[in-house]
Amino acid sequence: RLVRDDKGDPVEIIGYFADITEQKQTEQAIRESQQFFKSLLTVFPLYLFWKNTESVYLGCNQNFATAAGFSSPEEIIGKTDDDLPWTEAETASYLADEKELIASESPKLGYLETQRQANGQQIWVETSKVPLYDGSGEVIGILGTYQDITARKEAEEQLQRTNEALIRATQLKDEFLANMSHELRTPLNVILGMTEGLQERIYGQINEKQAKALKTIESSGSHLLELINDILDLSKIESGQMELHYAKTEIANLCQSALVFIQQQAYKKRIQVSTQLPTQLPNLFVDERRMRQVLINLLTNAVKFTPEGGQITLDVSFSMSEPEEPSSADYLRFTVCDTGIGIAPENIQRLFQPFIQIDSALNRRYEGTGLGLSLVKRIVELHGGEVGVRSEVGVGSCFYFDLPLARVLTSPEPSTSDVEVNLDTATALSEEMPLILVAEDNEANVMTLTSYLEAKGYRLLVAGNGEEAIELTETHSPDLIIMDIQMPDMDGLEAIQQIRASSHQPHVPIIALTALAMEGDRDRCLEVGADAYLSKPVRLRELVKLIEHQLATFKLQ
Repeated sequence: RLVRDDKGDPVEIIGYFADITEQKQTEQAIRESQQFFKSLLTVFPLYLFWKNTESVYLGCNQNFATAAGFSSPEEIIGKTDDDLPWTEAETASYLADEKELIASESPKLGYLETQRQANGQQIWVETSKVPLYDGSGEVIGILGTYQDITARKEAEEQLQRTNEALIRATQLKDEFLANMSHELRTPLNVILGMTEGLQERIYGQINEKQAKALKTIESSGSHLLELINDILDLSKIESGQMELHYAKTEIANLCQSALVFIQQQAYKKRIQVSTQLPTQLPNLFVDERRMRQVLINLLTNAVKFTPEGGQITLDVSFSMSEPEEPSSADYLRFTVCDTGIGIAPENIQRLFQPFIQIDSALNRRYEGTGLGLSLVKRIVELHGGEVGVRSEVGVGSCFYFDLPLARVLTSPEPSTSDVEVNLDTATALSEEMPLILVAEDNEANVMTLTSYLEAKGYRLLVAGNGEEAIELTETHSPDLIIMDIQMPDMDGLEAIQQIRASSHQPHVPIIALTALAMEGDRDRCLEVGADAYLSKPVRLRELVKLIEHQLATFKLQ
């Protein structure tokens, strides 16, 4: 400051200074912070914006400005959604969301909506909005972010379309298998039925050479049926459609019934078969038919791959820490050992894959489809168990499967048994042989069934479709109906329903006989009113037993 005397002349200068280093540093820090914030907004990958409580834009990052058709974020300030390229519906939706958020002061996170860009492209965005507060805690606006998820949305839609296509493909596969089952089983039913009739001399006497030829036909037909069943079973398991029917099962009987199937083959190859079953084996709650299928597959393979004069052993062992209540570590082990050709270590992992055979050359020595072990693995796993193998080339193999005792000793579901009627057929039925209506459109099947049943003394009527079956039921009152399911004009399911709805003879026993053998076919037949179900090719002896059972049961009612 300049100091003057009385005359006004300067006499001295008074000055002062202050240290403003801290102030300058603060200002520099603010500038750097603003620059950092600006840089952060510029590189921030999401679209970012903030508004006041009137939904007027106070700022945004470059991504948002570009999407809205502006060159810089500053051009957005003071505008509303009406000034941006969003559609009217989008603008109204955004405004409603923001009013609700400001009123409730609750964040709205991660919701999906659409947005039209400045280039006219409609995209899917995932948006989050939160309220902004001032120093006193009052809401002064909102902060929002969103990201373009169009690619993800398109991928999800494509995945959904793919899944729908897969579901359709699975349905087509099931339909194909069902149709192929019908086409294969229908002629096979005739072959096995005729063979069975010839063996029982229904069509006249046969000599020893003819009997031997018929035995070969029956064996080959049965083998073909097993292959068909294996393919269908594998399809059911892979599609999750196989249902297990649990029942109390004695282990000794299970093993013995499986050994019966390989006794003849083993005898021909002079293979010694032995069993090692401990005393006081526990009873299991398993699907007995499926577990027998597992044992038969393992035993059949053992016979197939064991040279003449070899040995096969079926061993059962178990351990229980607490006899009354087995723990999760306790298991029951079934083991089938043979002195066969053995398996190389590099091939063991391939054994349980479907349609895989180690010996797959055109000149291979061993028959089969390669489905047996795959079915074994899947059936055991459905019971909660595991499958394993030990093998040495030239020495033999041991296939085993473990069932958890804690699971298979208690019934997973209530077990019910069919009512057994043990009556002498001659006394249970009337002296006059029953009248049976056969509804079947295939002439070969008609001839097979009628020839056999007539030879057993039954009186017969034949209908070529469902409508004829209904008419003959009303006019002739048959004692029992054998109803084929796949027939022209009116199928067997519809015919059964109409017969059950009729007041003329609604309770006549009906046996559904069909070449369809997919999961659920039996249930559909029983649901519409059939009393029993047999899938083709049917053993005629079994059919006669079922007829006698149904007639005897009906007479008792």
